[in-house]
This record gives sequence, structure tokens and C-alpha cells, in this order.
Amino acid sequence: MIKVGILTISDKGSRGERVDGTGEAIKKELNKEEYEVEYYKIIPDDLEKIQMELIHLSDELKVNLVLTNGGTGFSQRDVTPEATMKVIEKNVPGIAEAMRSASLKITPKAMLSRAVSGIRRETLIVNLPGSPKGAIENLQVILPALPHGIEILTGKASECAR
Repeated sequence: MIKVGILTISDKGSRGERVDGTGEAIKKELNKEEYEVEYYKIIPDDLEKIQMELIHLSDELKVNLVLTNGGTGFSQRDVTPEATMKVIEKNVPGIAEAMRSASLKITPKAMLSRAVSGIRRETLIVNLPGSPKGAIENLQVILPALPHGIEILTGKASECAR
């Protein structure tokens, strides 16, 4: 079972001014037989708060996968990629590249995503878009590869594809 933490990054959502449809959509998209959402929280677009949550999820709660949503655009308040880059130990560019590549087939606006992904300890952190539609489209692209990657990350599988 893959332990998951979901972080919605939204100023309005954290103040209760907006319902978080994206976090809920992500929860529904994850196969209950393979993924268990152990943590879910809405936090503001604040660099230090995002970093603290990512560290808490990977170092203390030791979830296998953190899916953030929101804060990956061009707004002054969009700092999710910067917070992620400050806490990861290894960059995993292929995940973000695959998401952008697939999204470009749907909309040219996909090139505006600044989402990143990386590893901290035994946790994979992936930035998803803030919109429910965009987050699910991106998640569907990467879901087939995540279990194998997490098995390797946690030492439960060989690094070689056989």
C-alpha cells in the first residue's frame, strides 16, 4: 500500500473562501487498493509553510508520495516549485516533463506550468496543477509508473526493469 499525503496550496482555500475541488478529485482518482491517503491539508501559498509541510510529510509521517496541487503558475504568490526544490534531495525531471508533454496535447497553456518533482528521503513529491481537470489529467499520465518508482525508492524492488 502506497501511503499518500495531499497538500492543496491555496490562499483562498486555506481561509475557507474556496472549496477544494482539486484535493478531493485527487483522492477519488487514486485506486483505493493501491493508495491510502493518510494526510490531507489545505495551506496558503507561503514558501516556508509549504517547505515545513513537505518536510513533515517525508521526515516525520514518512509517506511514500506527496501530491501537491496549486501554486505552479506565474502569479507572484505561486511558490510551490521553489518550496519543493528547497526540500528535495534528488530532482526527478521526467515526471514533470511527462505531465507537461501530455498536457501540451490538450492545451498550449501547459507550457506555463512550473511544476517539479523530486525525492526527499523515501518520499516522492510531485507538483500538480491547481485545477481539478488539470490535476487529474496530469495524475493519469504518471500513475502507471508511480508504483514501480516508489517500490525502488523504498527498497522493495530491483532498480532494473525485468
